[in-house]
Parts: sequence; C-alpha cells; structure tokens
Amino acid sequence: MPVLICGSLAYDNIMVFPDRFKNHILPDKIHMLNVSFLVPELRREFGGCAGNIAYNLNMLGTTPIIMATAGSDFGPYAEWLDECRIRRENITIIDDELTAQAFITTDLDDNQITAFHPGAMNLAHVNRIEDATDLVLGIISPDGRDGMIQHAEQMVELEIPFIFDPGQGMPMFNGDELKNFIEQATWVTVNDYEWQMMQERTGWGVEDVIQRVDALIVTRGGEGSTIYRREETLEIPVVKPAEICDPTGCGDAYRAGLLHGLRNNLDWETTGRIASLMGAIKIEKHGTQNHVFSKPEFKSRYKKEYGTSFLNC
Repeated sequence: MPVLICGSLAYDNIMVFPDRFKNHILPDKIHMLNVSFLVPELRREFGGCAGNIAYNLNMLGTTPIIMATAGSDFGPYAEWLDECRIRRENITIIDDELTAQAFITTDLDDNQITAFHPGAMNLAHVNRIEDATDLVLGIISPDGRDGMIQHAEQMVELEIPFIFDPGQGMPMFNGDELKNFIEQATWVTVNDYEWQMMQERTGWGVEDVIQRVDALIVTRGGEGSTIYRREETLEIPVVKPAEICDPTGCGDAYRAGLLHGLRNNLDWETTGRIASLMGAIKIEKHGTQNHVFSKPEFKSRYKKEYGTSFLNC
C-alpha cells in the first residue's frame, strides 16, 4: 500500500554569483537598496518538499503518491516524475497559475538571497485526501496554508496516521494552530530551529508533545538527530558523507527514511539510522533529486555504516 505525500512541488532556480554580496552592498545605503548581480552559472532543478520526499522514498522501494498542485508550466516536471515512475494522479494542474518557483542566488561565502513565488501551491486545498485510495500512512509537509490545515483534518477523518512536518511553513501558523496539528498527528518531525520556534509559539516542550504523538523527531544537522518517545529517547548519529556538496533537500531525504521505516514496521533505531543515511547520501550531490542508488547499494552502505543489516524491505 502506498504512502501519501502532501506538500509542494517547485522549480528551484539556483544561481551562483562569483563574488561576495558584501562587496556590492553599501551598508549606509541599505535603506535604498538597488543592486544587480551578474550570475553566469544557472541551474534549474526539480524540487519542492513533496517531490523531494517522493523521489527519495521511491528509491528506497516504498511507493509514494504525491498530492500537490502545479501550474501550466509543469510539463518538464511531469516528464521527470514519469521517468522516475512516481505516481502523479493526485497532482492537480491549475492552468492560470505557475508551479511554485524558488530563485536562489548564492555568493562565494555561501550567503543566499532567495525569492519564492508560491503560485499554484496556494491552491493546495483543492485536493482532497479521500481522492487517494488504499493509503497506509501519509505526511503533511510545507504547502499552501489552507491545504495543510484541511489535509490534516481529512487524514484524521479517514483514520490515516500521518507525520506533521511544518518545515518552512511554520511561520504561517500561530500557537493554537500548531497545537491542533500536533493533536491530530501521529508523529511530528522538525529541525532544531523549527523545534525552538514550535516551543516558543505553543509553550509546549518535549513532554507535552510526546504525550500527544507516538514520536517527536528533531534533526540537528551535523550533530545527528533525536527521537523522543514516551518510553525512550534515541540519539541517532549523523552519517559522515563522502563529501559535502549541497545540504538543500537533506531534510526531505531524512523524512523519506522515516516514512520507509514506518511503512515497513521497522523499529525506531533502524528507522532513524535509515533516515540519517538518506541525508548523508543526498548531501553528496548538488540539487535535491540528482542522487541515485539501488536498494542493494543502500543496504550495503547501511551495513558498512552501522555494522548490521535491516529487514528485507
């Protein structure tokens, strides 16, 4: 049975400025900023949380179904999903909108200036969870505000367990709204910055959250991750990548690992380790959907990293 991935689809337009922003921004003129950066290097990548999670989950051998909205320019992305054999029958095309777009300019100090156009993503609420069939679990990842709220409610109505993954969508919700998401969810996952923001907005700490969900998973980049449950706390070590190329999308790869473990009823330590390894594999490649591995290759690397194997799934 498939896993439903609710979230964004986007084109990531990544530009590299071969200098430093600070050399071209005058501090005493910041109130009237008017600058132009020549960017001879430009990449257009397939992205968005739903697309990234589905791409990684599919390679692990668990079937994802994407539920998202896209615009009239979705053709190349649709072809890519077909090439990857990722189901897209629950992607709705909004003809008078563009697919969400991120425009990211990076300088030589790895500083970034980003502009994001949500486009069709703002209409995510036109999709309904009931239109996807035979689901075993799902995830609510960053998407249009109304879509995230309604999809969580629909998951509960249909008794589908799901991960709440607010991500960069966190600022859209106040404390009461975040509390409601947590009450509805089966699991919650955030990075350390998002966890700090969630605590400040809700007034809830670890104990408050794990009394309401089966697990709270907090990732901490190079410091690994922690899985909090009522009966145990697991520290999941980071996997050292062969090289660090691009951290963008590592969180989505990690979440695919969580979903794979949950879908296959693996224990939490194994699930966390799979997720951690997924993040390491992603960081070794530029872009969010350019890394490739087979299931035997993944299992071989897992055994090399942890000295043990996991179930045949």
